[in-house]
Amino acid sequence: MATSQTHEETRPFTPRRWLRGGHVQTLASFLIVRRFHVPAPEERLIEVEPGVQVLCHCHWQADRAHALTVIIVHGLEGSSTSQYMLGVTEKALAAGMNVIRYNQRNCGGTDALAPVLYHSGLSNDVAAVAREIIARDKVSRLALVGFSMGGNIVLKLAGEWGAQAPPQFRAVAVCCPAIDLATSADTLHEPANRIYEKYFLWALHRRMLQKARHFPDHFDVSRLRGIRSLREFDDKVTAYYCGFTGVDDYYDRASAAHVVERIAVPALVLHAANDPFIRITAETRRKISANSNVTFVETPDGGHCAFIGSPVGESAGSSARSGAGVGNGSDGCYDDGYWAEHEIVNFLRAF
Repeated sequence: MATSQTHEETRPFTPRRWLRGGHVQTLASFLIVRRFHVPAPEERLIEVEPGVQVLCHCHWQADRAHALTVIIVHGLEGSSTSQYMLGVTEKALAAGMNVIRYNQRNCGGTDALAPVLYHSGLSNDVAAVAREIIARDKVSRLALVGFSMGGNIVLKLAGEWGAQAPPQFRAVAVCCPAIDLATSADTLHEPANRIYEKYFLWALHRRMLQKARHFPDHFDVSRLRGIRSLREFDDKVTAYYCGFTGVDDYYDRASAAHVVERIAVPALVLHAANDPFIRITAETRRKISANSNVTFVETPDGGHCAFIGSPVGESAGSSARSGAGVGNGSDGCYDDGYWAEHEIVNFLRAF
């Protein structure tokens, strides 16, 4: 179903046969190996604060200044090579857009760059990248896209910018944003979701050990002892090293829920009602509903950042082309079944 304002061009999502249910969709998105046709990017290290750089993979159209430039931000322990990042990139390039695949601090093999960690509140990093792209490449139109943790970050930035955003900023689109951090972290610890929490903890534990090898005088790996939940990790590690007084302070200050009512450009929020661990509270839903700039689409199925439907090739005929996002002669694309990626790119076509 759709709640709040409904984007009139958004198609209903129908899960692929045998891939119904939040856990099935979510796990399938990890296990299904996809192939992408994405050209080699231009690599850039962009300074987001003194001494701290992030790695961006940039894809440009021939006339980069006039094409819409899309900055895509990945989720927790993802990178610019995450499958959904490449999926959106492939579709956006075919639609004539520039794409910046953004690696958060430490991600994409950049652990050795600086003795810092990344966290869900680093909207200023994305703002710094946006300013750099605008100034250096003279782009005239800019949009932000985020998945999960990255969705929270770009919504937070859009809300912080509000009516004072750069004039080039035109839109923001997110998939399963972790907009209420505390509620989602607690849901992740529920027994049915422990498989996801254990994976995240394993990945975060490994990253902390890597950081300590690069910066032994800065990181104390003994802080990892006894951690059994994401909340405990964020309390003993993330909050401790990132300037928060504790996990509650971190989750409160980093959540985009506090500024979503200030978003002043068109925004698309895609969410699945059966997402295993991302929860959007009733209060946040009221804020979203009250902001006429935000389109909130909640589907019954789709899992977490999955939304795997059935592919529809161009040979399927005109009936397959009648909905938004299905292949058309203007860009030669076809619908590969990854609904959220198509809906995000189709939403951005208007800008």
